[in-house]
Amino acid sequence: MQNNIIHDARPEAVLVLADGAVFKGKSIGISGHTVGEVVFNTAMTGYQEILTDPSYMGQIVTLTYPHIGNVGVNQEDVESSGVYVAGLVIKNESLVVSNWRSQRSLGEYLKQNGIVAISDIDTRRLTRILRTKGAQPGCIMAAGAGNLTEAQIAEATKLAADAPKMVGQQLATQVSSDYLYEWGEGTWRMDNGYGRPGSYQPEEYSLKVVAWDYGIKENILRLMADRGIHVTVVPAETTFEEAMKLEPDGLFLSNGPGDPAPCEFGIEVAQKAIANKVPLFGICLGHQILGLACGGQTKKMKFGHHGANHPVLDLRTKRVYITSQNHGFMVDVDSLPSNVRPTHKSLFDGSLQGFELTDAPVFCFQGHPEASPGPHDIRDLFDRFVTSMKKS
Repeated sequence: MQNNIIHDARPEAVLVLADGAVFKGKSIGISGHTVGEVVFNTAMTGYQEILTDPSYMGQIVTLTYPHIGNVGVNQEDVESSGVYVAGLVIKNESLVVSNWRSQRSLGEYLKQNGIVAISDIDTRRLTRILRTKGAQPGCIMAAGAGNLTEAQIAEATKLAADAPKMVGQQLATQVSSDYLYEWGEGTWRMDNGYGRPGSYQPEEYSLKVVAWDYGIKENILRLMADRGIHVTVVPAETTFEEAMKLEPDGLFLSNGPGDPAPCEFGIEVAQKAIANKVPLFGICLGHQILGLACGGQTKKMKFGHHGANHPVLDLRTKRVYITSQNHGFMVDVDSLPSNVRPTHKSLFDGSLQGFELTDAPVFCFQGHPEASPGPHDIRDLFDRFVTSMKKS
């Protein structure tokens, strides 16, 4: 009888958590090691957008969906200029790539971008640990060939235990562009059923926005361009005065990684925008910075919100939106002053998801209305931003 057993020649890899939990699997990225805060994302699609989201800098991302890589990777579905995750953890890598837009496999993409990644581990067990004990530092160690030695696994254990926690880390300036640039490209439109996607171009750009890049996702910029907004993206430490020289109709504070509390440059911008009653919209880290600028406080969440199926309640209309989420910190609603009116809350844990000011044209949202990946339920927040600027 013919033996059809296929030998798995992939090098061994190991994930070790700071609490000592060990997961042995196979390397699907480069050899070496990486450390970061281990989090889990429950989205069923969009692994490429997740990998290129700058908000994941410093984090090892676990994808809970068990089968990853089946549609490969292409140049269009990126959210930034590079891959920002510290590492990737999955259950199974697809052996077959089947999509007409695919240009390379997930494994090839990880190696080309220098990412350490592990497959073939029990991601259910890992997720249960993170839900019970909270997100924690970890280390992925990947062999160049064959199996890891006991000494390498011991080194990974020490690296995980010594890895820095996310609290106190200011990462926005590390992912921000260091130069100003203009953006006018809209969302993708299919030219035909088989061609490459084209970019939607509005008939005219009637509004100007200055957007602070704390790790901004490109789909945010595309959705603003769709609405006739010409966006000037500026580095994270750009001052309010420098931005106002560009004569914008509104200001935008973007998403980004790390702890919001050390982002004093952003808090100062928000405070001056509020004092001058300039229309202002914040997403994710921008939402947290606005909370701090209003005199509130932020807190580290146990395991954060990372996924594309999070229900959020609009407190005014009582409508429930299904949203995309990616954050590990939250604004403490009880710490906010009386001129701050909550607008949205999470139906998972009741945490604050959005607020507005009663005395200034300022509002924000904790989740990601631009999705990518995720549902489009709450994209009307961009329309609200347009309305706010036109009223002003």
